[in-house]
Amino acid sequence: MERDRLTALLEAERATHLERNPGSRAQFGEATHLFTGVPMTWMANWAGSFPLALAGARSARVTDVDGHTYVDFALGDTGAMAGHSPAPVVEAIRRRVETLGGITAMLPSEDAEWVAAELARRFGLGQWSFALSATDANRWALRLARLVTGRPKILVFSYCYHGSVDETFVVAGPDGTTRSRPGNVAPAVDPSETTVAVEFNDLDAVGRALRTGDIAAVLTEPALTNIGIVAPDDGFHAGLRSLCDETGTLLMIDETHTLSAGPGGATAAWGLQPDIVTMGKAIAGGIPIGAFGLRDELAARILTLVDDEYADIEDVGGIGGTLAGNALSMAAARACLGEVLTEEAFTRMEALAVRLVEQAEATIVRHRMPWTITRLGARAEYRFCSPAPRNGTASDAADDPELDEYLHLYLSNRGVLITPFHNMVLMCPETTADDVDLHARLFEAAVAALAG
Repeated sequence: MERDRLTALLEAERATHLERNPGSRAQFGEATHLFTGVPMTWMANWAGSFPLALAGARSARVTDVDGHTYVDFALGDTGAMAGHSPAPVVEAIRRRVETLGGITAMLPSEDAEWVAAELARRFGLGQWSFALSATDANRWALRLARLVTGRPKILVFSYCYHGSVDETFVVAGPDGTTRSRPGNVAPAVDPSETTVAVEFNDLDAVGRALRTGDIAAVLTEPALTNIGIVAPDDGFHAGLRSLCDETGTLLMIDETHTLSAGPGGATAAWGLQPDIVTMGKAIAGGIPIGAFGLRDELAARILTLVDDEYADIEDVGGIGGTLAGNALSMAAARACLGEVLTEEAFTRMEALAVRLVEQAEATIVRHRMPWTITRLGARAEYRFCSPAPRNGTASDAADDPELDEYLHLYLSNRGVLITPFHNMVLMCPETTADDVDLHARLFEAAVAALAG
């Protein structure tokens, strides 16, 4: 691939983006009271000089204010993995709001126990609590982990994704020390005081860190996701569980993105045995939610400390929030888990992801690109290196912002969206084989133009 060719192709796609989206461009330019021009700063992170502006979304389709309809493989970066406005979730929301009444009341609803029982069935942990985001679920569960172990620190992997939890914005430096991740915005304390970062798939480094005796929990995704999908080596998770058992460290699995692996995420699909599981985004069909699950024995240990008045998990302990577990999010989650993100849906979604990966791999081989595409159930991601990275640092080194922008704009200018922060494509229950085949044709054309 010649960089001059990439530059020329990218400029052409940028010009097309400007020309075909005057309404989105105007909305962005006129948003003078929105900090950075969008409701949340990361919304500006789409390819091009402005983001597309939403008019509506249904199933696996998004429509912008200029009237363009897109096949959506971004799906809210997993938040809309159930598809946009799935009918059972819409009906559950309508019933909760219009018929029963009570969006939030600081009172438990019957849906909450159903959702907790279903998550217990899927993930194998008996006790559940709810939040409004996976970030909050992670924050609260980490507090409980430090409480019950009496240890101050956590261990994470370089370039992990756990929402905006302060302790997790760290990387392992070349000398093995833990450093604040580049760009980290004014952390309250140096995160190296709270966290140890090591490289994913490095069990030796994990062992050295845990044997110091000050790590309360290992917090990890089953596979890294936000830095490109980085798969675990064979035996990595078994080794991680063994090291945690050896050192009395809790193992905490974040399934926020890796729910794509199946109805019970990678925890069920790969037979993992965590002490704590966290998640959010996808399980309520687009309504804000987070959740964490605890092993029964761990929950009992925590409650003993509460009963002894050593800990307050209702007020000053930092566990909970007024809107957490509200009736609307519980109703949406029950409908989504019970009727949308079912075992049958995951089987179909995964088959479509296999189809997409096979097509993309054929294009990569045909044009001799040194790239890889890695699949995680219903989710897949391109990476501009070969072989596929084994840790977050290697995956970060493969980043190519110009190439990212070119591929994103080439696809969006022709009616396909992929996740803006990286090159993720995700299936939902309403994705079709025709959608996947459209992606294949466009990906082939984009790569062929690069290859010359």
